[in-house]
Amino acid sequence: MSVLDDESSDVGLTGQSKLESFLFSCELSSKVPFYTFQGDEEEDLEHFLELRTVCLGEGAKEESNVVEVTAMNHQGKTISVPVANLHIKCLPMVSLGEFELKAPVTIRLRTGTGPVIVSGLHLIGNISPYFLSSLIIFTSPFREPL
Repeated sequence: MSVLDDESSDVGLTGQSKLESFLFSCELSSKVPFYTFQGDEEEDLEHFLELRTVCLGEGAKEESNVVEVTAMNHQGKTISVPVANLHIKCLPMVSLGEFELKAPVTIRLRTGTGPVIVSGLHLIGNISPYFLSSLIIFTSPFREPL
């Protein structure tokens, strides 16, 4: 379940959180090996990319296709993490659940020629600072004990 599921939840006296979701998809190949998701630079709006599936497209060769994601971690440092290693004979698709990343996010075909289709949701929210801090404090599996 997504930490941002409730599209209009009241987060207390400090403000409300409203979230809109739109379908997202991109195709990676040897011709287009990466896609960068930026979101718009609108004031007071946060953009998130919720990755759901990574799958091989029609015409994929018998080879490993490794897809990696580059985004900022909780300390504001850019890191790259492989999220899928696809092969037409044994693993043509991976479900990532509700893998949420704050923009900017770069999705890269690290090895292979594809095509690889990445799909999910583009989430746009007017999120109060109180709500964001509560996500870090109360929902992070990597938090330090209080």
